[in-house]
Amino acid sequence: MFHRLHIQMTFFSALIIGIVIFIMTTACNFIAENSTRQNAWNAFQNNAISCISHLETQSIISSDWILQAEKNYDISMDIRDNGNSLYLKKLQTDSLDETIFRKAEEISAASYALDLSNPGAVSKLTKRIFFQMKDFYVSTALIPKSHGTVSMIILYSLDSVKHRILLQRLAFSGAAFLAILALSICSWFFTGRMITPLEKSRQEQTEFIAAASHELRSPLAVILSGISAMKKADPKEQEHFLSVIEKEGTRMSLLINDMLSLSNADNHSWKMHPVFCELDTLLLDTYEKYEPLMQDHHMKFFIELPEEEIPSCPCDPERISQVLGILLDNAISYVPENGKIILSLSQTETHFLIRVKDNGPGIPDFAKTSVFRRFYRADSARNNRQHFGLGLCIAYEIISLHKGTISVLDTPGGGSTFQISLPLA
Repeated sequence: MFHRLHIQMTFFSALIIGIVIFIMTTACNFIAENSTRQNAWNAFQNNAISCISHLETQSIISSDWILQAEKNYDISMDIRDNGNSLYLKKLQTDSLDETIFRKAEEISAASYALDLSNPGAVSKLTKRIFFQMKDFYVSTALIPKSHGTVSMIILYSLDSVKHRILLQRLAFSGAAFLAILALSICSWFFTGRMITPLEKSRQEQTEFIAAASHELRSPLAVILSGISAMKKADPKEQEHFLSVIEKEGTRMSLLINDMLSLSNADNHSWKMHPVFCELDTLLLDTYEKYEPLMQDHHMKFFIELPEEEIPSCPCDPERISQVLGILLDNAISYVPENGKIILSLSQTETHFLIRVKDNGPGIPDFAKTSVFRRFYRADSARNNRQHFGLGLCIAYEIISLHKGTISVLDTPGGGSTFQISLPLA
């Protein structure tokens, strides 16, 4: 599913990028082509004017000048003196087809009223025009001389312009292709990074549903089994089955409440009621509440508080008490009989530190980052029916809402230390 989504997102992003780049490349190429054509046209006009001006001032037309001008300006010229072709023209074997010059002459007369075959049409001033044929820029001129008129046709082939435009198109196309390819590759990795959290969340959600279903199935099976047994049991035995059903119902209720708490945390609807709280008083109340329970489990329970006065902590005291209860219940479940549990409070320059230390079996290093996952048990061999593997996850969410951190460390000499860090303000 996510692989297919990854491909689709990459395809659509590459498509959109391709369309944008295509439009931009087309626009830039259009501007560049127009600029190339305009520069070529301006250069042709300047060169043609230069040739016409030269003929205006010269009484003798030099064949060397004609050859040099055609070479320098990349043009072809047809110059006629009183309608007669120059002798040089007859000797040029590589000149353009005569029909091209005659076509230019016809267009000059028909479209621009400059008839090169009618010298009488020219006045004492030179008359020149510029226009474009299919494959040529053209300039025609009639130049008055003392002995008559000189007509002139100048042709500039557009092959070089077309070649430059073709190279520009190839350059723009290549750049666009490489840009689309590079951005498509970037899109592949970018969309992959976007999908990774979704895939991880989907996997966690699937694991959560599977684990919750497994946890709910056990008490439900006991309840259904107890109801079935009650139908066949004597009235004296029914009391026992009712007790079992009640206990398993309570267990299901606790699990459902835990799952609802996590659901509220996921939906960011978990409400906090922060007030300025005296943490030492909060820890003392927790200690007094849990001391009888520790005695029942034959455990040594201690509290360590700083001797100096500490400032109040902005927090939700009920939620912090809930976290402490989770950590202490967890310690009772995993610390063996006659073990030791220490509840302590200290302060740094920026944070309050609350620790729950024990001398139990400890938590392996590879599991330290996993104990806050949902339905995770540090010791899978133990099956404490009152712990579903959600407590530490709930504690993590509560401390995160307080902008604090919770972590697990090794207790010197053996055991685990859960440390809560809360900001001073």
